[in-house]
Amino acid sequence: MNSIALFPLNIVLFPDGPLPLRIFETRYVDMVRRCMREAQDFGVVLIREGQEAGPAEFCDVGTMAKIVDFHQLSDGFLGLTCVGQGRFRIHSRSRQADGLNLGEVEWLAAEPTVPVPERHARLPKLLKSVLPQLGEVYTDIEMRLDDAAWVGHRLAEILPIAPAEKQNCLELDDPIRRLDVLAPLA
Repeated sequence: MNSIALFPLNIVLFPDGPLPLRIFETRYVDMVRRCMREAQDFGVVLIREGQEAGPAEFCDVGTMAKIVDFHQLSDGFLGLTCVGQGRFRIHSRSRQADGLNLGEVEWLAAEPTVPVPERHARLPKLLKSVLPQLGEVYTDIEMRLDDAAWVGHRLAEILPIAPAEKQNCLELDDPIRRLDVLAPLA
């Protein structure tokens, strides 16, 4: 088990997905400082009930976020550019005095790299045309259009589906099953 800082949000972060953040709460500024100083990542989990400012009930499965860039925003807040890493499952939770959530987690196995089945051949083509139109968060993302897990993760993050449906897609371990779920919605 590993202990990690948890950042409950109203979004689902997927492996290899972009996550721009605007940090202003002291507990998260401190978390970012600690992550930068100790070369650590933090966990992003979907809020089931409550608010980002807390308190909040959140899901047990989340994704690690790696900070790849940071800058001061014009409003004085901290801007972060993060990218999703591996998935984890929370086994126990605690909260520091400053309100920062911590979790004892186990890492979930990386999904196998499998080709996109012929029945879903239109999905990588769709991503190839749509992702460049979605702004700078996708400009530095390496496109792996032949990887069913990568294609499913990108579709789940960009499709206009409810956060709970996105969470279900994150929790699926089978990349082909995820494409089967998402294909009718794309």
